[in-house]
Amino acid sequence: MRKVITLFICLILILSVAEKASAYESDRIKITILYDNYLFSEGTKTDWGFSCIIEGTEKTILFDTGTKSDLLFHNINFLKVNPEDVELVAISHNHGDHTGGLFSFLDKNNKVSVYLPISFPGTFVSRVKEKKAKVISVDKPVEICKDVFLTGEMGRQIKEQSMILDTSKELVVLTGCAHPGIVSIVKRAKEILDKKIYLVLGGFHLMRKSEAEVKDIIKEFRSLGVLKVGATHCTGDRAIELFKEAYGKNYIQMGVGKVIEIF
Repeated sequence: MRKVITLFICLILILSVAEKASAYESDRIKITILYDNYLFSEGTKTDWGFSCIIEGTEKTILFDTGTKSDLLFHNINFLKVNPEDVELVAISHNHGDHTGGLFSFLDKNNKVSVYLPISFPGTFVSRVKEKKAKVISVDKPVEICKDVFLTGEMGRQIKEQSMILDTSKELVVLTGCAHPGIVSIVKRAKEILDKKIYLVLGGFHLMRKSEAEVKDIIKEFRSLGVLKVGATHCTGDRAIELFKEAYGKNYIQMGVGKVIEIF
């Protein structure tokens, strides 16, 4: 009888641990940088542009597609990413360094929904549809799958959308180039979900900003409660250095091959 009770208790413990492990895995979000003008992992190739893949969310998402399709697929293959795993594609804005790999990607996997800012030209939308992918035009904030949101189209001259992940660590904001202003994007994320900002990553478009202006932006990040930063692509070398100095251990080094895990 004692052996039966002991076995029963052991079984309960095993099931409990398995359940916790399963929950742990389901809460893990993995962001891999596929395209960037900075290098993180040897063997990958760099170029002006940006792309990343988000895994662990309800659906696997490709955010932007870089400039050159051959280079995008070199990095995809080197990093052992399976294009067929992608279920959603979100494009931040209509610049070639973010859209350049899209149509070659759709040749590999057209069983996706492609989220484009509503201002994208009809010719671009038609090309996506010709590849047999579904197009969804975005003008306002929208949840594209569980706990993943797009800000909606922002900006006046250059229209752009950014992505928000509602994670176990609170909000992660991903930007392509942040043409509408990186501070405005962070504020929009907080307006949409009214939660703390855990991490902001991507291109911040601060290349032409003075050192004083960048420092003011860092102060605004602090006042908005941004805990961690991963600035890359069009942010500018000096601006990146200033963010590194300000955030210290909470600055995340970016570049092709970088993997960020949130759990």
